[in-house]
Amino acid sequence: MPFIPHSDADVRTMLEAIGVDSIEDLFDEIPAELKIEGLAGVPDGLNEMAINRLMAERARLDEAHLNFAGAGAYEHHIPAAVWQIVSRGEYYSAYTPYQAEASQGNLQLIYEYQTMMTRLTGMDVSNASMYDGATALAEAILMAERTQRRNAKRAC
Repeated sequence: MPFIPHSDADVRTMLEAIGVDSIEDLFDEIPAELKIEGLAGVPDGLNEMAINRLMAERARLDEAHLNFAGAGAYEHHIPAAVWQIVSRGEYYSAYTPYQAEASQGNLQLIYEYQTMMTRLTGMDVSNASMYDGATALAEAILMAERTQRRNAKRAC
């Protein structure tokens, strides 16, 4: 879920609505000895890439395990802003093979349709494509229009 910043006035209004004086009051059940004031060893003012490097250096201090995830696509940086932008729904397209999540439903439906048609008709194969839905709709509209026109001529 994207981060949505609030103004100080927004925060005050929300705190008043739930009956507390500050955000810290929301965490008053946490014992004081468990709370920390800062992150020791994490320098202030680092950008995203520098923080990633720092965390990678610290991770190397841990015991290393072999990891084959990624199929060789390692050591590259994709800024968080890029992930935020490309995860927006309006950039998805069911016709792009790189967006499997967006097209998987259509692919499953086409597979089910082809399987059902071969079983219903006894044919060895049945074919469908991503464009069949729109094509079928256009053909149905044209057929209905032609039928209506033909029926209107007969009525005359």
